[in-house]
Amino acid sequence: MRPKRSRDDTISAIATAPGRGGIGVVRVSGPLATDIAQGILGKLPQPRQARLANFLDSQGETMDQGIALYFKAPHSFTGEDVLELQGHGGPAVLQNVLNRCLELGARLAQPGEFTQRAYLNDKLDLAQAESVADLIDAASAQAAKSAMRSLQGEFSRQVHALVDALINLRMLVESTLDFPEEELDFLQAAHAKEKLDAINAALQALLARAKQGALLREGLHVVLIGQPNVGKSSLLNRLAGDEIAIVTPVAGTTRDTVRQEIQLQGIPLHIIDTAGLRETSDSVEQIGIARSWQAIAKADIALAIIDAVQGLRAEDQAILQRLPANMPLLHLYNKADLLPAMPKDEKLYISAKTGLGIEALQQRILDLAGWRQTGESAFMARERHVHALQQAAACLQRADQNWNQLELLAEELTLAQKALNSITGEFTADDLLGEIFSRFCIGK
Repeated sequence: MRPKRSRDDTISAIATAPGRGGIGVVRVSGPLATDIAQGILGKLPQPRQARLANFLDSQGETMDQGIALYFKAPHSFTGEDVLELQGHGGPAVLQNVLNRCLELGARLAQPGEFTQRAYLNDKLDLAQAESVADLIDAASAQAAKSAMRSLQGEFSRQVHALVDALINLRMLVESTLDFPEEELDFLQAAHAKEKLDAINAALQALLARAKQGALLREGLHVVLIGQPNVGKSSLLNRLAGDEIAIVTPVAGTTRDTVRQEIQLQGIPLHIIDTAGLRETSDSVEQIGIARSWQAIAKADIALAIIDAVQGLRAEDQAILQRLPANMPLLHLYNKADLLPAMPKDEKLYISAKTGLGIEALQQRILDLAGWRQTGESAFMARERHVHALQQAAACLQRADQNWNQLELLAEELTLAQKALNSITGEFTADDLLGEIFSRFCIGK
């Protein structure tokens, strides 16, 4: 169970990454920040002015020398009094400074607690707060740009615009409930149906961009499946651009799943090479095959690799029939370099050995995932954001179906608004907040 977080406490933590560095930062936030500043620096710095200072221990001896910054509430990241001590980045030095802050009344901050206070003090909404962690964790330049867009509030502004439009429509609908004899005529005159259609269209556009952002954040788990010796490991090496998996002419070389992450147009692809799927009496290979099926069950996309020379055989069909229902699937005909001539059909022929067809394969993976490289950039979105938008869209669909039943219409509009508000945090359970911020770094 996580310790209870109190907003009345003063918190402190090392805000820079573990290890040695040129600069290290200790951050303090809360009502005792001014007292701690006086205890460590000898006097309180002028707000928002960098000052070179000695950092003093309890005996008045200098622990370190660096830059001190004081931000007076509410003009700080957390909305509270904040002190930042920027000194040398040695672990022992930083720990001494942190310990002094704790001696002077602060407690050690929990993961994400600085950002949580910024959210609770209305400096950020919940979607912006989450984007702080997403920006730190971004695995590509495109993901970082999307996270920054969300941090600056672009995603939140569009959500708020939808909420405002819903509130306006709810006012029209609910104002007619006391006058049933005039309700439909009134709504028609106010173009209420057109307003609902416009809200739904804007929501669908926002959902499409959020799904793109979710791809940038979460990536795709792509599993390579097929019989032994069809070239799965060779394809993994080709996609990764390195000799990740062992490749030999011996069938059954891969005994366990091999995982590698690559980038494809900024999207993280988690490639999983599996053991060749076949009947075997080898107990070690049986374990590898069992793990392969477990990986397949969790994958987003399956690449079924087939020997282009031998074609689709009964053994390949048996593997395909065991795949989970509705799993996105690509059939790849590998070893096309061994064919006497390239076939003219619509099949996707590749050669993991020579690189033939790899670019086409990469584009097919992106298409299957629903990625669209457009001028309008994606937001960095999380699974819960996409789920909330989908929930709101379902409510609007039911609202449209119940247009002539005003009580049901009003209820569905209310539920849609609550779903959207959960994205930015207006209606969010405390346990969900705890789960979200516990995944942050300490010091953020």
